[in-house]
Amino acid sequence: MDIGRIVAELKRERDRLSRAIAALEGQPPKAAAKKSAILHRAAGSKKKGGHLTPEGRKRLSDMMKKRWAEKKRKGSAKRQQ
Repeated sequence: MDIGRIVAELKRERDRLSRAIAALEGQPPKAAAKKSAILHRAAGSKKKGGHLTPEGRKRLSDMMKKRWAEKKRKGSAKRQQ
């Protein structure tokens, strides 16, 4: 398959969807296409990864410990019955 042709088709589809969204939101079509292109470029430049703060990591750890303790408790209660 020709990758260039696939990319061109995807870009046409993106532009068509941008125009449809703009029509639904009541924006002029050109403004939506420009906005979409800007958002598309900005999205690629963002850093990836979900960094947790130490406080968030501790809170998540505590929640998971509580969850697994409840699961373990429910599992052992079913075995006894």
